[in-house]
Amino acid sequence: MAIDQDKLIAFMGKAVGDIGAAMSANMVLLGDRLGLYRAMAKLGAVTPQELAKATKTTERYVREWLGNQAAGDYVAYDPGTGRYTLPEEQALALADENSPCFLPGAFQVIAAAFSANPKIEQRFKTGKGLGWGEHDHRLFEGTERFFRPNYLGNLVANWIPALDGVEAKLKAGVTVADVGCGFGASTIIMAKAYPRSTFIGFDYHKPSILTARKRAKEAGLKNVKFDVAKSTNYPGKNYALVAHFDCLHDMGDPVGAARHVKKTLAPDGAWMIVEPFANDRVEENFNPVGRVFYAASTMICVPASLAYNGPALGAQAGEARLREVALKGGFTRFRRATQTPFNLVLEARP
Repeated sequence: MAIDQDKLIAFMGKAVGDIGAAMSANMVLLGDRLGLYRAMAKLGAVTPQELAKATKTTERYVREWLGNQAAGDYVAYDPGTGRYTLPEEQALALADENSPCFLPGAFQVIAAAFSANPKIEQRFKTGKGLGWGEHDHRLFEGTERFFRPNYLGNLVANWIPALDGVEAKLKAGVTVADVGCGFGASTIIMAKAYPRSTFIGFDYHKPSILTARKRAKEAGLKNVKFDVAKSTNYPGKNYALVAHFDCLHDMGDPVGAARHVKKTLAPDGAWMIVEPFANDRVEENFNPVGRVFYAASTMICVPASLAYNGPALGAQAGEARLREVALKGGFTRFRRATQTPFNLVLEARP
């Protein structure tokens, strides 16, 4: 077999880039945990000694970390002064927890995925699943920190206004169920934005609900509460809005979840389904975003569904398969309300 040397060299270059990115994921985790990014955002141009002093770390380790960050263009280096700077754009992505571009949560998810490798390796052989609660704890916090910036930037400003008549109801005062709420980021954002409405977050993972309750208390919110419940049996009825944020594809019984939404929804209510962006044809998802989602789906989403003998829709389920879930659940109207490069926002009606 003849080897095309140019193609081989191009692939090796790509692989070296991926190896550097994988190794550097650890550097981002360290920068986040040790407060290195936050300190750089505050201090401006710093030497390794100054950054180490400000963060109560050791200069020799900080110096090596800064070398990695500069090599990856995460920070800038001035050879004339020997100082490193975190550019404002990178600071938004790495140092500001409330920025819609904040990224470190994604790196926590990566760490949890690597931790799950021995378990997933066995699942490849047996076909069994791995429940959400069986993962490393970094997955739960990382998922919330990864999704929350996108919700901050889009949920109230773009997604809810794209639903037919929902925003006016929320402003007037209605009851909303947020199913599969995790740490409650989406629930809390809506509760802050619409103080006349009541928001109830449900999740079957008790540790996440306990954290959500703590977050709501810290925020001083009186119009939100969190309860442990499954997507197929959460209590209540006549909800004006039921929402599933980035979780329907993970479920063991998404059609059962859809049926329960219809059962608990008001006759004129809406079901908002926020899912990872995906096209319906597999080859149309062969891009940087699809690459991320297929990897996460392999390690987290598909195993979560298979743990409950589910259909394993996966993070790249796409609109057509989600429409099928909604229609099987008894809904008669279904549309794409809006989208972002990372999300599909779908609306279903009875």
